[in-house]
Amino acid sequence: MDTILWRRLDTAGHDACRLMTADEGWRLQGAAAFRHDGAAACLAYDVACDTAWHTLGGVVHGWAGANALDFRVVKLPGGIWTLNEQIVPQLGGCIDLDLGFTPATNLIQLRRVALEVGEAADVPVAWLDVFAGTLDTLHQRYERLAVDQYGYEAPRFSYSAVLRVDAGGFVRHYPQLWEAVP
Repeated sequence: MDTILWRRLDTAGHDACRLMTADEGWRLQGAAAFRHDGAAACLAYDVACDTAWHTLGGVVHGWAGANALDFRVVKLPGGIWTLNEQIVPQLGGCIDLDLGFTPATNLIQLRRVALEVGEAADVPVAWLDVFAGTLDTLHQRYERLAVDQYGYEAPRFSYSAVLRVDAGGFVRHYPQLWEAVP
């Protein structure tokens, strides 16, 4: 089992995460506590993947200020995604679930695409925005620059940076957003 603790760089907060083997493949579990829109937020998450790092589903529950948050995402056979048992049709081609409030799910994407140094891949993901209550496609691109560095782009947010990772694939430094606590 691998574990990591991150500190938010853009607001007060932390995220603790662990990666475990499971019967179906892998489980990524954690909890993030941080400030959002001037109030405290606390979100627990659990994402399941098969042995090839394809997302099977995930849950997020917790709260932000006075609002309770509870989401269940399932990827059905045929690449059909559901959010709280409602089909989300526009997610064709998405293999990975990305939780927008934590850097944890980048590990799943990086392990699945398994890029060699010098290789790049477009990685569209099913992106859960817990504050809007939506599941939508987020287009991303990774380019492996070195053994421990990836160029990362998310055009929707006009964000690009070099992510530093550890040997297991956890992001250690996510510029302007997250940094692993030594």
